Amino acid sequence: MIILSPSILSADFTVLGQQITEADKAGAEYIHIDVMDGTFVPSISYGMPVIKSIRKVTDKVFDVHLMITDPIRYIKDFVDSGADLITFHLEATSNPQAVIDEIHKYGKKAGLSIKPGTSVHELIPYLDKVEMILIMTVEPGFGGQKFIAETMDKIRKTRQMLDEKGLSTDLEVDGGINCDNLKEVIDAGANVIVAGSSIFKGNITENIDNFKAIIGR
Repeated sequence: MIILSPSILSADFTVLGQQITEADKAGAEYIHIDVMDGTFVPSISYGMPVIKSIRKVTDKVFDVHLMITDPIRYIKDFVDSGADLITFHLEATSNPQAVIDEIHKYGKKAGLSIKPGTSVHELIPYLDKVEMILIMTVEPGFGGQKFIAETMDKIRKTRQMLDEKGLSTDLEVDGGINCDNLKEVIDAGANVIVAGSSIFKGNITENIDNFKAIIGR
């Protein structure tokens, strides 16, 4: 199943609840929530209070992407705020397995992400430990970037590694995804699609309908 996860990083925060509701009604399965700390990535975004407040407007899966250093410190806080799936960066911790275990301790799904410059082979020890792998197709930290073409091979390779192990692990992509490259990304093996500006800029319902038409539903 192809899952659409609109990233609220590109939403209009003066009407954030309304825009999430529109994305929900238009057919988005997940809501992607990018948390940035200004250390692991240059930008600072939002944290627990925002997540807790928007939890009231939708029951869709909260796909929380932590771009923060030493993420284990805050797992319980994000769980308490309403996260359903928590993804952290391999590069952000010296003990990825401990973070995975912490997420699972609270009964939530764990995701593991890598930056464009990190080899997919670094994921191998954790492929069967998490529910999702996230391949960043731009450098994390800023919305609206152009898709890095070289990351397409990383998507294919990751899907190949998952298939070789017989795993049903979701493969998410995040960064520069739009209607022009969506089919190629899916063909490469991705099944969870993060899209920010290409969903929230303009008419949200029409944008999601365009994505769904390519996905085939």
